[in-house]
Amino acid sequence: MQQRWRLLHQPLSTLWFMLLLMAVFRGPSLHSVTAMAHTPERPNIIVFIADDVNWNDFGCYGNPAARTPNIDDLANHGIRYTNAYLTASSCSPSRSSIITGRYPHNLGRAAELHLPIASNIPWFPELLREAGYYSILCGKNHMSVDPQVGEQARPPAFDVIDPGRTRGNSGGHANWVKHLVERPQNRPFFAWFAAYDAHRDWDGDTQWDTARYGPRHDPQDVVVPPYLIDDDATRRDLASYYNEVTRFDHFVGEVVEELRRQQALENTLILVLADNGRPFPRAKTRLHDSGMKTALIAHWPREIKEAATCPSLVSSIDLAPTILAAANIAPSASMQGIALQPTFTDPRAEVRRYAFSEHNWHDYEAHGRAVRDGRFLYIRNFRPQYPWQGPADSVRSPSHRSLLDQRDSSSLTAAQRDVLRAPRPAEELYLVDADPWQLNNLVHDPRYEDELQRLRGILDQWMEQTGDSVPDRLSADAFDRQTGRRLPIAGEAFRGTTPGMDRAAYRMNAAGPR
Repeated sequence: MQQRWRLLHQPLSTLWFMLLLMAVFRGPSLHSVTAMAHTPERPNIIVFIADDVNWNDFGCYGNPAARTPNIDDLANHGIRYTNAYLTASSCSPSRSSIITGRYPHNLGRAAELHLPIASNIPWFPELLREAGYYSILCGKNHMSVDPQVGEQARPPAFDVIDPGRTRGNSGGHANWVKHLVERPQNRPFFAWFAAYDAHRDWDGDTQWDTARYGPRHDPQDVVVPPYLIDDDATRRDLASYYNEVTRFDHFVGEVVEELRRQQALENTLILVLADNGRPFPRAKTRLHDSGMKTALIAHWPREIKEAATCPSLVSSIDLAPTILAAANIAPSASMQGIALQPTFTDPRAEVRRYAFSEHNWHDYEAHGRAVRDGRFLYIRNFRPQYPWQGPADSVRSPSHRSLLDQRDSSSLTAAQRDVLRAPRPAEELYLVDADPWQLNNLVHDPRYEDELQRLRGILDQWMEQTGDSVPDRLSADAFDRQTGRRLPIAGEAFRGTTPGMDRAAYRMNAAGPR
């Protein structure tokens, strides 16, 4: 021991002095010392998730009536992705997919609305916490662990879970800034800031604060998509929805200002997206772009040096490995996505060739699958006998009632009739750039036969390799398809077997074609 201490007084370099000192006290190895000496400061990470908001209802995505100045500013100084797609246009399956980096049918029962994630599957915030991050969930959660499927105890994913609601603000964002102020200052943080805006029923109108959010949206200014009726009821419905989008934007801006005040904005990776399309007919729960496409903005001044628009194909399962890569943490073997870091330096970098999406039970019996390749959208519907009218809250909406009123007078356009169409095509193929609303089905067009066969094969390969299935008994309707009212069913008697469960897909990690 005396010889060891005498060595400490020899003329060593600083690094070797540290090495010897730590060897005495059985500290880290030389490799660890070198890594600590060269590892840059780990970033803070924030994921903002809007609830039921279409990709093109932000100003930076071209909506002339949308008022989203704070999100637009993030896009103007970051990367705006124009081909980002969700794996499900349904709240809890979509969120569960994002937080695990897996497809819905690979999550156990969480493939369907309101059901929990198999307990053998890690969540990326767990890995951040294990690496020293302080982890916050504030706002809408809608994710849980399934003790019956997976048979494994999960560590906590968050240090703090807060619904984020206060008197006069039930939007989930009331405490976002509070958590940034109260966080430990000596640790990097991760925040999952999830608003309830813009989920029905609208509360933004009754809780509106003109001094903070500006004037309410004028129904005459909203953009009415071609599959809705352009009448007063629909315009008022859309204006209330726009109000909630603007309120979400306001609280995004408050967080950004607090980061500036703390001098933390430079090294904070911010991601902005939504969990699914707007809660209107032919949007939420649809496999078409109006349901499945999401806004996605990445802002990180330290690493994203120039503002850019990224046309590369992106899936929401890519966010988990992207976030972990930003924190210099290896992704879990269970994650099926691909990190987006190449697009941070080259916005035209291709990270994947295909993006896949699912439509499973959400109030109504359903089973649909879709694959996109950047040019084409191919959809396969395993329940073509049913309409894809949207979830129950959309069916109860003024916008849906306007469609029903016009249907009775036989004055609907082809786009509007599609909302109520039954039976539906078992297959659909669209050339997306030429048909952004996906109204011209090319399945029977001989000019696209090769593309149809190719995408059929890709979808078959993905379903087989990832353990997807169409169980004999799918979950049945729990709501009336005409009125949106709950059916008189006892408890969970409507539940069947969720897709992939009969093949134990929750234990499969294969990603399929990418």
